[in-house]
Amino acid sequence: MLRRRPLSAVVGGAVRPSEVDPEAPPEGARVSLRVLERADREPFLALARESRELHRPWTYPPERSDQFDDLFARSRREDFACLLACLVDEPGAIVGVFTISQIVRGAFQSAYLGYYANQRHAGQGLMREAMEQVLDHAFGPLALHRLEANIQPGNQPSIALARGSGFRLEGFSPRYLLIGGQWRDHERFAITADERAAQKSPS
Repeated sequence: MLRRRPLSAVVGGAVRPSEVDPEAPPEGARVSLRVLERADREPFLALARESRELHRPWTYPPERSDQFDDLFARSRREDFACLLACLVDEPGAIVGVFTISQIVRGAFQSAYLGYYANQRHAGQGLMREAMEQVLDHAFGPLALHRLEANIQPGNQPSIALARGSGFRLEGFSPRYLLIGGQWRDHERFAITADERAAQKSPS
């Protein structure tokens, strides 16, 4: 079995984020993270179709095989990671999806974070558990310094998840992203590795 190396040991090297497995979840966790695989196509597409009411107009995940294949291809690049949050007791059950995109190395060490939940498992605090693991993965093995999440002002559940996980509001970006055929305003949230470390340190 391939033993994946942490990017923290090879920043700027050839190791892709998809080659870095998330660590095992903490004891008692209900969810765990894993890297998106090609075999996830059907359950992923089922999640997207079943959760359309929850996702729109905030996000438009892949709903067709060709769209999934494009996401999978991007997830194998050096500047992109796609992580699935799955139930510990039912590993095939996808709770939510997290993307870490436009990873920039050098002096920046920053990326954009996106996420969306499976409607079947929404409202149970599972995405919050998963977010904690995503932040540990991003600021640990992936060796990032900063994560930015851009969220539409009306998307209160996503804003609550970001704020509850320690993201701070940095600003407002009018007509920032083209989503569903419309240029939509976004609020810009961010968190740094230092802020994450301070959250986790004993008071």
